[in-house]
Amino acid sequence: MTPESFLALKASEALKDLYGATVEESALQVQVTRKEFEGDFTLVVFALLRISRTSPENTGKAIGDWLVANVPEIAGYNCVKGFLNISLSNVYWNRLLTSIASDPSFGEFPSTGRKVMVEFSSPNTNKPLHLGHIRNNLLGDSVSRLLKATGNDVIKATLVNDRGIHICKSMLAWMMKGEGVTPESSGKKGDHLVGDFYVTFNQILEQEVKALMDADPSLTKDEAEKQAPCMKEAHSMLRKWEAGDPEVRALWKKMNSWVLEGFDETYKALGISFDKVDFEHDTYLLGKELVQKGLESGVFTKDPDGSVWCDLTADGLDRKLVLRGDGTSVYITQDLGTAERRFREYDLDEHIYVVGNEQDYHFQVLKLILSKLGFPWAKEIYHLSYGMVELPDGKMKSREGTVVDADDLIERMYREARLASIESGKLDGVDEQEKEKLWRMIGLGALKYFIIKVDPKKTMLFNPHESIDFNGNTGPFIQYTHARIKSILRKASAQGLSLSVQDIPGELELNAKEVRLVKILNQYPAKLSEAADSLSPAVLANYSYDLAKEFNQYYHDNPVLREPDRAVLNMRLVMVETVAEVLEKSMRVLGITLPDRM
Repeated sequence: MTPESFLALKASEALKDLYGATVEESALQVQVTRKEFEGDFTLVVFALLRISRTSPENTGKAIGDWLVANVPEIAGYNCVKGFLNISLSNVYWNRLLTSIASDPSFGEFPSTGRKVMVEFSSPNTNKPLHLGHIRNNLLGDSVSRLLKATGNDVIKATLVNDRGIHICKSMLAWMMKGEGVTPESSGKKGDHLVGDFYVTFNQILEQEVKALMDADPSLTKDEAEKQAPCMKEAHSMLRKWEAGDPEVRALWKKMNSWVLEGFDETYKALGISFDKVDFEHDTYLLGKELVQKGLESGVFTKDPDGSVWCDLTADGLDRKLVLRGDGTSVYITQDLGTAERRFREYDLDEHIYVVGNEQDYHFQVLKLILSKLGFPWAKEIYHLSYGMVELPDGKMKSREGTVVDADDLIERMYREARLASIESGKLDGVDEQEKEKLWRMIGLGALKYFIIKVDPKKTMLFNPHESIDFNGNTGPFIQYTHARIKSILRKASAQGLSLSVQDIPGELELNAKEVRLVKILNQYPAKLSEAADSLSPAVLANYSYDLAKEFNQYYHDNPVLREPDRAVLNMRLVMVETVAEVLEKSMRVLGITLPDRM
């Protein structure tokens, strides 16, 4: 039972005894006391005045007096207008620690019966994953874990964008400049090799555009790009692909396979997996049937050139193209069809798209059109819009080759972790094989935590060196805290000290810092629920940091193993073990591994 529900129960009993009124606990508002007031929890008494028929101050005082006289877990109270601030006794916090430590299911939620699909990653097969993809993947994965941890049936999905003009650009550049190179012959990962040719295409395009504009100064850059021979050839290749040209399709399959193998390596390094993988070449025709139905029902209209549109001006938006004049699909066509198929096949209660905030308008349009087409589940589509990731030296551009590849960043994080560990001496005495494993774990934990701790809606600046700091709000700080606790417990075991929740005396008083730790431990289920409800892993990440920071401050003032009183020593061992367990639970939900030794 949470402190809030416990106090609501006792307040309900007080109202029954004082006024003869039966008030359900759920109708009583109990909340954490604001920092500027004395107390642990606050009962809001304004709604109770109709029962007491007296002033807020008198009502609060009457309830407070009753609670102090009849509930030993309550140490005192104070009234501030219509707010009754209640202080819980040491007896209560002692019992709460015992309750948390003895409950292996602490922080677990029952099944909600809801089925949720979370779509994220959705890369293009013309380049490797980069830093922006890392934020997308880590958000999508951690949100999926949050929803699963709070009782939902979660399907992790991705849609691989494996067709279109960008893919043809890489293919054409390989044909023009590749000389038959393969991942095996070059020693490069396939996604990196294909990405290089995407950059090569744009270099060729720049040269051709310059030549055209030099020859005809009246040309704009956009006009020159359309006239450039390489761009015309790329569009020709796309038309051949759509027509099923066997040579183009064979090259497409070969180069896509290189990229997909490279993606799999990166996903494995990040600890990312999917339950459902769709490919654009299978889905890009979906939605055409919906367009036809929309035409028949009057939701869509056809222009003289044969293109089909949805007029959303009455809804404060604009006209949206849903089918080109030549009958080919656009992105919204595919998304309409894919959403309809997924809700139908999986009977979803919600579909969450993890996509950057540059697509806010697209998803606004998608939901509105689906609603106009008569799908009641359209309102259950949610766009988890997140801000872009920037580096200390500016933004990234794929076509210029200035992106930070995910693989390169993961490797840099390993090097940063190795250097920071050597400089700090954190891994002194650990054998080399174990060090390698820990450097990988620390580097990846630093990367994940630094990305996840920022609210998704905010644009963030990623600094690899700062993310490794063992003393700040970082993954390595939490990892080191967990390892530190495990070291304490190993030393206790080596000294023959056992810890037992049952042997904590009920009258044992906790000091102020121990009470503070119990309070933070008790927040875990609520923080987990808040993070899931808000789709913000940052809530749980920063909670974990607060818990780790509070433990380190506590341990600085209370060296556990030097405590002479066996009852206090046992309680403190139980306390620190419970901190380690809650840290491990919260970090596991975020996809971060905590080491036992550092």
